[in-house]
Amino acid sequence: MSLPRRIAYNAVFTSGAKILGTVLALVSIGFITRYLGKEGFGDYSTVLAFFAFFSAIADLGLYAISTREISRPESDERNILGNVFAIRLAVSFFILLASPLFILFFPYSGGVKVGVVIAASAYFFASGYSVLIGLFQKRLAMDKVAIGEFIGKVVQLTIVVLAVKSDFGFLAIVSSLLFNMLASFAVIYLFSKKYIAFSLRFDVQAWKKFLKESYPVGISAIIIFAYFKLDTILLSILKTNADVGIYSAAYKVVENVAFFPAMFVGLVMPIMSRYIFHERKKFERVADKTFKVFLILAVPLVIGAVFFAKNIIGLIGGSGYEDSVLVLKILAFAMAFIFFGNFFTNVIIAGNQQKKLIAILLFCAVFNITLNLFLIPRFSYKGAAVASSLTEFLVAILSGVACWRLLKYTPSFEKLFAISFSGLMMGGFLYIFSDLNFLVRAVASVALYFVFLWIFRAVSTSEVLSLISRRGPELQEYEPMA
Repeated sequence: MSLPRRIAYNAVFTSGAKILGTVLALVSIGFITRYLGKEGFGDYSTVLAFFAFFSAIADLGLYAISTREISRPESDERNILGNVFAIRLAVSFFILLASPLFILFFPYSGGVKVGVVIAASAYFFASGYSVLIGLFQKRLAMDKVAIGEFIGKVVQLTIVVLAVKSDFGFLAIVSSLLFNMLASFAVIYLFSKKYIAFSLRFDVQAWKKFLKESYPVGISAIIIFAYFKLDTILLSILKTNADVGIYSAAYKVVENVAFFPAMFVGLVMPIMSRYIFHERKKFERVADKTFKVFLILAVPLVIGAVFFAKNIIGLIGGSGYEDSVLVLKILAFAMAFIFFGNFFTNVIIAGNQQKKLIAILLFCAVFNITLNLFLIPRFSYKGAAVASSLTEFLVAILSGVACWRLLKYTPSFEKLFAISFSGLMMGGFLYIFSDLNFLVRAVASVALYFVFLWIFRAVSTSEVLSLISRRGPELQEYEPMA
């Protein structure tokens, strides 16, 4: 299979699985919001924020660096994965043991504190399967990861429904996250054995080498947490758990949409890493096409979130979450900036310039925390939403400038006008026909958007043919390992 077709297959399959998984996640959230109410959902969101905190602290940058390293020619996959897996295992044990002491210093209820310990247990399995993802990325076999994550979502929804129907309470709802991560890890680990069998390795010199390379990315992950999730924790401390619930109902939409840029960059990251220094033109072709895909996806997602905010919140939270509508409209712009910030930061990592990311992300984190501390006491969840959108905008701008200065790379902005005009037509349709049925408006507006993309050749016939032909026209000589 040619490289373009392979990327297309993975993108389509993974997108399909992720979309179905997102639907399951939103259904779960619908059950949880109605069962727990705004206050209980606020407590649940606080627990999830600490799960993200554990993920950031223990990331250590090993996922990105191990993916990059095993994508290099002649890499020793067994040695790399064996050592990286062992490092992650050690850190996960530490997180699990330290979490009960750590959470004692926060002014939360007993249920929330126990929930945080359960989240630490869930991270133990999440950290395991995240190490393995690089193995599938290298082979453009992300469909296997998508299957594992989808099964995890099915398990979580099943437990949530049982907990709600049987009235098992808050901790049963939190435990669904643990079983989600456990199921996902089990499936992905079994798939990994098809490609390579590795064992834990405790090579001190290798550990030092990996940590020396990865610590800038690890620090970046902590900083990203500071502006991506700390707002929820600050809300839980400075305001009520009901405020957290209102904010989180909207933010869950952003979190579930954010898988698109992470997924697609994950597919092309090994390719960019392979070509960025040795075959520049090929790197730029892959990077430019990725940026163009991000433009095509981001425009309708932002427009749709703005015009369908009331419908989306109604499906997720039902009555009692009306204040989340405005929050979602504000966060819609954060979604677009997440696409491009994700793109530029991964290009910087592919170019071995991860240390330069620290200053950029640290500045953005300080900006975000300062803005949240100013806005949350005055405007609560609306202030947090504004701070999130402005921070994501700042990340995209500064990381884009860094790509230009450090790597001399600037996206081609191919078909920017055509994509923007198609989005304008979509928005105009939604505004004029605001009284139409929600589903009819959604389908018709998306169809209109892609029709205009075709008319203005934002998506060309040759690009479509390259994805469906047996041999794509670009990058044919590079075939990922089977």
